[in-house]
Amino acid sequence: MKLTWVDVRTCPTKSAVLEEALHIKVDGILSDSAADFDGLPPTVRKILFPTGKSLPDDFGQADVVIVVPDEHGQLDELAAAHPEIEFGQYVEITDAATLDEACRSARSNQWSLLYFRDPTKIPLEIVIAAAAGSSGKLVTIAQDVTEAEIIFGVLEHGSDGVMLAPAAVGDTTALKDAAADGSPALDLVELTVTATEHVGMGERACVDTCTYFRKDEGILVGSHSKGMILCVSETHPLPYMPTRPFRVNAGAIHSYTLSAEGRTHYLSELKSGSKVMAVDTSGRTRMVTVGRVKIESRPLISVDAVAPDGQTVNLILQDDWHVRVLGPEGVVLNSTELKPGDTVLGYLPTQDRHVGYPINEFCLEK
Repeated sequence: MKLTWVDVRTCPTKSAVLEEALHIKVDGILSDSAADFDGLPPTVRKILFPTGKSLPDDFGQADVVIVVPDEHGQLDELAAAHPEIEFGQYVEITDAATLDEACRSARSNQWSLLYFRDPTKIPLEIVIAAAAGSSGKLVTIAQDVTEAEIIFGVLEHGSDGVMLAPAAVGDTTALKDAAADGSPALDLVELTVTATEHVGMGERACVDTCTYFRKDEGILVGSHSKGMILCVSETHPLPYMPTRPFRVNAGAIHSYTLSAEGRTHYLSELKSGSKVMAVDTSGRTRMVTVGRVKIESRPLISVDAVAPDGQTVNLILQDDWHVRVLGPEGVVLNSTELKPGDTVLGYLPTQDRHVGYPINEFCLEK
């Protein structure tokens, strides 16, 4: 999980934002006044940032003090004088000289609070690379949650944390959600194929993502919200055509697949910019971005399978040998060669769905 700091210095609804921040367990509260830390629990880091002011004689309950060396003194001297406090440096990056200073801080200081004046993320990439192997932490200031999401992903590693001054209640929760490190693993089950049937023509969707899939990875697809089969990407060689390691030939357009925040989407709903959950044979997951969806009329095949608890699962795929699903230990199975008794990997969500959201209600799918 990445670090989340909330800046309450200029917050118009400070009490409400603090209540929200403590409720969702943000990592730090930043203020220019130690008085704002009164009453805060020990579980939240208290960061004092006296911008434009001299350092106070008493740091109060502050755990971390962020300073500008030219205004407040050198960090090593401050740390020697106040061993109970962690010190960090603030750097505003506007040119080559301040970028060099940010890199130096990232390599040597316990904390670096960075503000990049220009919208490009190239300087942040440089600082992250410069800090490789350092034990210090980089916290980057974001203007909104959308920018925070980008900061968390720069150079795949991202900044160690993001600081945000919430404009309204709800922004802090969105920041915490953006900081989540990856998506949760799923408990896949082994399903036994019970029948296959050629069901005629229909529209199927190829989901082309902006990501290279691994050989044991694909997306979960099913005709019903409570049962899905793991469809493999086109990372494995095929006769007559090149591999397309960004693609999953996923199934008929009515099918469900998993997306962000525990939702499902119909394949027909996906479009450029959508998010889908990539899943490997161990159940590890990650969110990937859809580049496009190709919907075309093709012959279809229906695959029925059953779980150990007796729950039935159905998947309707393009009726062609090169469309494949995954079995245990990453075995690749051609859909048209599946037969009763074969084992495929699947997932059994426990809740029904309404417009993709999980809900506890009566819902019969067949």
